[in-house]
Amino acid sequence: MKIRLEHSLAIAIIAACCLAGRALAQEKQAAKAGAYPQEMARHYTVKEGLPSNNVFNLYRSPEGELLAITDAGHAVLKNGKWKALPRDAKVENAGTLAPASVNDLTAWNGQTALASDQGVSLLDADHKTTVYFAAGQVNQLAADAKGALYGASQYGIVKFTGAGSFDPVVALDDQGRQWGARDALGVAFDSTGALWFAVKAGVVQQAGDTWKFYTGEEGLPYNDFTCLAAGPNGVMWMGTHLGAIRFDGKEWEYRQGGLWLADDDVRDIEVDADGAAWIATPAGVSCIYFQTMTLAEKAAFYEEEMEKYIRRTEYGYVSEVGLKGPGDKSEIIYNDSDNDGLWTSMYGAGECFAYAATKDPKAKDRAKRAFEALRFLQKVTQESEIKPPHGYAARTIRGTDLPDPNIGRVEDDIRKKAEEDSEWKVYEPRWPKTKDGKWYWKSDTSSDELDGHYFFYPAYYDLAAETEEEKERVREVVRDLTDHMLEHNYTLIDHDGKPTRWSDYSPESLNHSWVWWPERGLKSLSMLSYLTVAEHMTGDAKYTEHIKLLREQHAFDTNAMITKVQYGIGSGNQSDDEMAIMSYYNLVKYTKDPELKHDMIYSFYAYWTLMQPEMNPFYNFAFAALGSGFDYREPWGIQHLAPWEGWLEDSMDTLFSFPLDRCDWGHENSHRLDIELLPRQNHSLPTEPYRMHRGLRNNGKVLPVENRFFHHWNTDPWHLDYPGNGQSLGSGTVFLLPYYMGLYHGFIVEE
Repeated sequence: MKIRLEHSLAIAIIAACCLAGRALAQEKQAAKAGAYPQEMARHYTVKEGLPSNNVFNLYRSPEGELLAITDAGHAVLKNGKWKALPRDAKVENAGTLAPASVNDLTAWNGQTALASDQGVSLLDADHKTTVYFAAGQVNQLAADAKGALYGASQYGIVKFTGAGSFDPVVALDDQGRQWGARDALGVAFDSTGALWFAVKAGVVQQAGDTWKFYTGEEGLPYNDFTCLAAGPNGVMWMGTHLGAIRFDGKEWEYRQGGLWLADDDVRDIEVDADGAAWIATPAGVSCIYFQTMTLAEKAAFYEEEMEKYIRRTEYGYVSEVGLKGPGDKSEIIYNDSDNDGLWTSMYGAGECFAYAATKDPKAKDRAKRAFEALRFLQKVTQESEIKPPHGYAARTIRGTDLPDPNIGRVEDDIRKKAEEDSEWKVYEPRWPKTKDGKWYWKSDTSSDELDGHYFFYPAYYDLAAETEEEKERVREVVRDLTDHMLEHNYTLIDHDGKPTRWSDYSPESLNHSWVWWPERGLKSLSMLSYLTVAEHMTGDAKYTEHIKLLREQHAFDTNAMITKVQYGIGSGNQSDDEMAIMSYYNLVKYTKDPELKHDMIYSFYAYWTLMQPEMNPFYNFAFAALGSGFDYREPWGIQHLAPWEGWLEDSMDTLFSFPLDRCDWGHENSHRLDIELLPRQNHSLPTEPYRMHRGLRNNGKVLPVENRFFHHWNTDPWHLDYPGNGQSLGSGTVFLLPYYMGLYHGFIVEE
């Protein structure tokens, strides 16, 4: 959803002085964000009063009432509810029509015009045919302000005249090609009186004595049209056999899938004066409408949803949950995930930024609960007969009232090692049990978890932990975890006495093992970040010495200059991207070494440029907060570093556009006309098989968030199609973390 002036969105880009300590003074961008139109959808079926879900047409009576015509009769919308009418009721002129034989109907000069496969009929109040136009198949009708009737027919766009005749309407493009001469699929007049029509080639708009032509090249998402409908302020809606399209004259917006529509086959659209679009489908009526709210209200909604549905166990771990049925939150199905520690860390970090920005005690409480949950992952590992060395942090926990997660694990590990990952660990138990018999805790903790923990702890320490007791509690956790890794050659040692699959950061492995070369840059960055966090929080010089050792003897800083070997936008591993951003943020923010800071800001900048088309507010705010306004010295001169033009607008657009509904409704986009596919080079490694159905819009950006569903920021944003049936509910962290980070750093100014 692009920012729309017609909805009086209060947002502006303003300038302020840059933060102290910048290498180069510059203006800092910020967005003034007030009330905005949050796009939402509601679906109506027989449960809400329709006589049938199979809706053929929507009809606006001369009195302004909205009627739905179904295969089981009509219904009228009154006070937001549908009321079924008797099958033999006369509703205006449309009461007893056989809906399957009618393609469209519209009130016209006191009569009802009916479009069918044979032509157009005019009915008077007694349902008698007064005029018949033999125009072949007519798909849609529209009347202009002067009372003239137009039709989209198999013979093209036609204007009906007296005595049952009609004249053709043809548009010529700049190459002399005729548009609208045959097989017209839709016709409408917009709020300015301009004629629009749809054909397979695209959409045509009358512009005075000339015409505008829209195809995929101009941003039109799809062209298998069924109808057109006019909204206020020049907005046009377009129905297709696979979704609905909204166009405000600048931005094209595609609405497809269960989030937006009861069914993708759009049969008819009627638009209210307030811009709400009512959409007829074979599975009911959908309404896409706008509700005025603020980003703060949106955040409050997500927070409430998370408290009510998402938090798992008494510690409140954060991840997605299962639902009883599509969109049905009456029964929540909880389960652990491999990355509960990571997701809880990112959620907790957001709450730290929230508390620092707003001083809301609820945010402080949420941050504290996240800390205690993460601290317990470290403490629980020492409470079992089988335990790793002190300081080790588990992936997650689950209660022993649930089925034993160890059953079948070894067999699965053997299969995975043989078929997927030759370095995969085969050992047991993967889930040790605590001595008190209350918890299973998951071992083989990954680098994802560590990056999350180390991202959260300094945010909590600096922004939320206010007493010395609170701060010491954090220092203890960080010291224990970091010392564990230093005592074991920069690795995390599991209860089997060996490093976990993904936690080997040793110089020997990263710099001299063929197995680890793809991880060399990222893991070097992460370890430098971990040590910098420990140095910042404890003040212990030993961490400074280890940073110096890894730089001078093992080139970890040089490794981190190229964090990942990538092949252009869309390449790489998106989980690694998320991890890199968190590690960059803390390393640049907390390092005491100006030379290391200088180099890591450039590395951060180079990495961010590949992420720039993703419209990711978390990545954008993280880089802009620390990387803007620096000069980088390179062999060819001094380069000024700053996020590219449009980064703040992209970030805000994503925050505004996040749907309130966090259910995993599926989305299809690979058929779209405004998409360019990524080439094979856009992979993590050149040996990977071609990942199909990946691409970007022809404006150079990934699909907007309302056209794709993802639980976390590590989802590949270059995918075009997203599976889902609404039976999984995601957390609001993907919105809350960047929103609160933007508030804290001053990029978002709430009005």
